[in-house]
Amino acid sequence: MGVPHLPPLPAPTSWFPGHMMKFTRQLPALLKRTNVVLEIRDARLPLTSINRTLEGALKKWRLERGWDPNNPARRFFAVEACEHIVVLNKRDLVPEWGLEPFRKAMEKKFPYQRLHFASAQKQKDIRTLSDMLVKLAKDYPHAMELNVLVLGMPNVGKSTLLNALRNMGIKGRTPKAFQTSANPGMTQTLSTRLKLSLDPLVYAYDSPGIMLPFLGRGEEGAERGVKLALIAGIKEGLYDMRALAGYLLYRLNILNPTAPAYLALLPPGSAPTHDLDEFLALLAQRMAMVKRGGEVDVARAEVYFVRWWRGEVGSLATDHALPAAPGTQAWGFDFQWEAPAPAPGAERNFALEVQARMEEGIERYVAETDREEADENNVSETQIKKRAVKEEKEKRRLKNMSKRQ
Repeated sequence: MGVPHLPPLPAPTSWFPGHMMKFTRQLPALLKRTNVVLEIRDARLPLTSINRTLEGALKKWRLERGWDPNNPARRFFAVEACEHIVVLNKRDLVPEWGLEPFRKAMEKKFPYQRLHFASAQKQKDIRTLSDMLVKLAKDYPHAMELNVLVLGMPNVGKSTLLNALRNMGIKGRTPKAFQTSANPGMTQTLSTRLKLSLDPLVYAYDSPGIMLPFLGRGEEGAERGVKLALIAGIKEGLYDMRALAGYLLYRLNILNPTAPAYLALLPPGSAPTHDLDEFLALLAQRMAMVKRGGEVDVARAEVYFVRWWRGEVGSLATDHALPAAPGTQAWGFDFQWEAPAPAPGAERNFALEVQARMEEGIERYVAETDREEADENNVSETQIKKRAVKEEKEKRRLKNMSKRQ
């Protein structure tokens, strides 16, 4: 079948409606009454679903609560809880073999974050997270309550996870706490407090999903946008379905070259393919998507393929088997590396190899985002113009004040 090549990607679009800007401005004040930040990310995009625009406010919040700026794992004083818990949601959609190596790799780079893998459909995951919050509340018995603020990008599963925590923590029948939707942007304002535990008292706030104001320039920004659109993190219609289907086919072929997950959608006996037109024709044939005159409807097949990956139609099954041979390996859509053949007679520790590759990937991600910030590649032309106008207005204001004096 050959080696898959990255297909042409559309330029990154921008989707940052007013309610996102409003919440971003409110965040520093909200953190003053927050004890735990529960940041939800998508396990398929463990790096891409990090919202860098929130990091400044979170860093300031930690410093105000006594954490050492030179050693983020040490705290000078602890009057009340101040914890940043990162939840990698939808863990069932990534291979199990990468979970522990990723946890260890993230702990080395971000020792001040607690990492938890979860699926809202797995009771054990929700119980562990609920117990974690209850223990934090009990660690500070003089505090009247523990307040949890849930943050994350659109459509990573914040409201669904909170509903599961509510049902786990409050005995008896409880109504669904928050509305959920397969489309991003359902939650547009900070929610009222939701009680997660009675003894000790634990409350949570759901917040609007916050997208990056600008996805970046060049191939990196384009790929970032397509990844987020694939998990429905960006408003429907801003990305062409064919572009999403092409990238999804490319990624699934990298994840498992011999038996990619999409084979379950094709006619029995079909082989893996890099050809998007061939793939869509086979998918349309299998799903009986036919236009008048007997022509296969590839446009419907594009939509079905993407919706299947999002878990909106059909049954999405991922292959959790260990990579069997050297070559290109991947975990989720954010990690890809070349695994050489082991030296003759050498004992292979696969978990340590994967962890080392993930550490390299995390370091690259941090370096790239730092470089983008330094070069202002994460700021759109519109944002630059607005900032220039604001700075000019401030200069005029100061000039007028000096004249009056």
